[in-house]
Amino acid sequence: MNPAPEARLLDLTRLVSRLGRGTLTGVDRVELAYLTHLLAGPGTLFGLVRTALGFVLLDAAGCRAVALRARGEVDLGQADLLGRLTRRGAPLRARAEADLRKLALARCARPLLARMIRQHLPGRFSYLNVGHANLSDRVMRAMGPAQKAVLVHDAIPLDYPEYTRAGMAAVFARKLGVVSRWADLVICSSQDAKARIEAHMARVPPVVVAGLGVPMPVVGKLPEGLDLTAPYFVTIGTIEPRKNHALLLDVWEQLGESAPKLFILGRRGWGNDAVFARLDSAPMMGRTVFEVPRLDDGQVAAVLQNAQALLFPSFAEGFGLPIFEAKALGVPVIASNLAVFHEIIGDYPVYLDPRSSYSWLETIAKNSQADGRRVTHRQNLLEENGIPTWGDHFKAVLTIV
Repeated sequence: MNPAPEARLLDLTRLVSRLGRGTLTGVDRVELAYLTHLLAGPGTLFGLVRTALGFVLLDAAGCRAVALRARGEVDLGQADLLGRLTRRGAPLRARAEADLRKLALARCARPLLARMIRQHLPGRFSYLNVGHANLSDRVMRAMGPAQKAVLVHDAIPLDYPEYTRAGMAAVFARKLGVVSRWADLVICSSQDAKARIEAHMARVPPVVVAGLGVPMPVVGKLPEGLDLTAPYFVTIGTIEPRKNHALLLDVWEQLGESAPKLFILGRRGWGNDAVFARLDSAPMMGRTVFEVPRLDDGQVAAVLQNAQALLFPSFAEGFGLPIFEAKALGVPVIASNLAVFHEIIGDYPVYLDPRSSYSWLETIAKNSQADGRRVTHRQNLLEENGIPTWGDHFKAVLTIV
């Protein structure tokens, strides 16, 4: 076991890039969970953010200010002149970086990062990158002898490039190369992810497997205008090819007028024009299928808690937080037959082939009339259901780095 570091430097580049954009995505949530935990811990915390003008270093107070903005408790300020000049067309990013300049302990141009780190960080610190952003040889080299730990969420861009944005496979391969060359520790959320990631690395650093934490969903107010009186199903996630919304639309078309309701909770993503066209014009839209973007976490939980089931027909996943959130609420899950799901959540879901619309049709029709499995909502439900907690995750990780 390594000696405890005098300080930890958490890369906040990904989280800052998402400020002001509404509900956080899965990777953003992980970065915020690390930030929240480290702020509450006994050690000294610093934050690092790459901006359009170079790098910003934050002390604990600055990190706390970022957390407040990420949770929506504090609004972003106004963009300054530098922000308007360097982030044209990205007003939220301009505002976020203007706030950073006010909060900064120090700032530097990109070539001067190593000097800034030496001036302000203690002799023994660890660098944590859990958001896949700011992974470069320059950044890793600037950390000097510090222990470098990187959470690699999955290898989807390399294993399934057809389900990612154009060019993403090459970008991810470059970042994974940086991890392979420089990381002292790689953090993975499952054994399945570990095996897939290691298969793409020339040098495999030490790896720790620690499941991501799943906070107990806090049920908020129901969104206005949704009729949840009849049996209904829910699917959660960005509307992108990997999430396989096309299969669900096929099923609902086949079910016809007798179909239960389907609520699609998530924003539109990329590379999914055929699905977007169906969402815009299919006769079933607004009758049996409802697209509901931009809900906050409490509203998502309010809709999910009384669903017949969560439908999760993804072609690939790194972890799958919504299936644990459904389990925490006692909601049945019908999911793709993926190895990672079998590993992390066992036999709780009903597993189906994500390419077999007939199996999904048959199972959804059968479950439309079922009462569904429900469990009592208690404070210790996470432990009773075997759902991983952030406490378990950090116990496994922060004793090493």
